[in-house]
Parts: sequence; structure tokens; C-alpha cells
Amino acid sequence: MSFIKFLLVFLGLIFGAVVVFWLLGIVWSLLWYVFWIGLIGAAGYGVYSLFKRAENRFLGGSKTDYIDSPDTNMSWEEYDRKYLER
Repeated sequence: MSFIKFLLVFLGLIFGAVVVFWLLGIVWSLLWYVFWIGLIGAAGYGVYSLFKRAENRFLGGSKTDYIDSPDTNMSWEEYDRKYLER
């Protein structure tokens, strides 16, 4: 009887260790994926902000008022008469 209890405790410890290592592996792999996704996202955000900074410098300031611009309601003929004089 004592040998069976010892064997069951030993198997329980081994299976418990396997489950603990399995859970640690899942957590570690999730953290690893979060790290790489965050690194790629940070690089993408950095490239986007550099692009927006260069775009604002070359186009002359922020273009957030594009919708409010009075030229957006003009037809092509009005735009042609106003800006493209012949």
C-alpha cells in the first residue's frame, strides 16, 4: 500500500510539474508575441510620425483644415477660372 501511495505522489508531482511548465510556456510565448507585435507597432508608428512630419514640412503646415477649406465646395469650372487663368 505504501508503494502505491509513493508511486501516485511521484506521478502527481511529475504531472504537476508538466502542467506548471506548460502554463509557463504559454505565458512566455504570449509575452514574446506581445513584445514583437509591440516592437513592430512602435516602428510603424515612428515611421508614420516621421512621414507626417515630412509631409507637413513639404506641404507647408498642417492640413487638418482641408474639409473647412472654401475651395472644396467649388466646381471644376470655378476652380479653373479662379486658379488657372488663360
